[in-house]
Amino acid sequence: MKTSITKLLGIEYPIIQGGMAWVAEYHLAAAVSEAGGLGLIGAANAPAEWVREQIQKVKELTKKPFGVNIMLMSPHADEVAKVIVEEAVPMVTTGAGSPEKYMKMWKAAGVKVIPVVASVALAKRMERCGADAVVAEGTEAGGHIGENTTMVLVPQVADAVQIPVIAAGGIADGRGVAAVFMLGAKGVQLGTRFVATEEAQVHENYKNCILKARDIDSRVTGRSTGHPVRALRNQMTKTYLQKEQEGAAFEELELLTLGGLKKVVVDGDVQNGSVMAGQIAGMIKEKMSCKEVIEKLVQETDALLGGTEIYE
Repeated sequence: MKTSITKLLGIEYPIIQGGMAWVAEYHLAAAVSEAGGLGLIGAANAPAEWVREQIQKVKELTKKPFGVNIMLMSPHADEVAKVIVEEAVPMVTTGAGSPEKYMKMWKAAGVKVIPVVASVALAKRMERCGADAVVAEGTEAGGHIGENTTMVLVPQVADAVQIPVIAAGGIADGRGVAAVFMLGAKGVQLGTRFVATEEAQVHENYKNCILKARDIDSRVTGRSTGHPVRALRNQMTKTYLQKEQEGAAFEELELLTLGGLKKVVVDGDVQNGSVMAGQIAGMIKEKMSCKEVIEKLVQETDALLGGTEIYE
């Protein structure tokens, strides 16, 4: 399964693990990279030294390429951007903003830069400022989302830019991978599928929520605030959506979700926390190792597309 993404990143398969806050740490990133995909450390709001430590631990577990996801709104973004260079991280994905101010520094250090985008306009802007590829993430994804679905976003982005496009949002098996390749993608990024793996260092309650999820269990909170977030329905989403409908103030709504993901990942509070997951949670029925996930994805995709020559 060779594409322009496998060549660009020096990986075996064009499968990237999403840089999920509180979830994407060194055990998971190393396991995905070791299995032939590309693992990511999710820097989120963490301080630079925590990110440095995570990078060093990944290097102890695998010699294969990996990356870091930087949330550009983080107060530590400037320091983390420097750590990427100091630790010779092969690639970064970016979200929640534009990485333009770091481009020169990263490019000089040979870092591959792949921003996550939710629109054609942002994809074109990222290409102009030197991005090596973009992740076109549809609204089916878990966590912070845009409006366009993967089905309509990927082909429009693929038509608009010359750099490779990686599809994200709503991909759980080989059918999803094959579909987005047909839409013009050269790689895929999966988040929710990797949460429910043996190597993911998250509370078992979180994994079980995903494994038990049905197709109708996804909810989006925060549309009225301009910061929509997708999670599995629970007491928190019920209260939030009710308050949102009643016109509650932004501050009151924010209090409901404060530290919500940590509550789920660390404490296992799947009723009052934010159980971030994509719409494909209902398709995930068993906990697997990262290696098993990737091997299954590759086998299913190859069977559907009839070999590897079509990927280019």
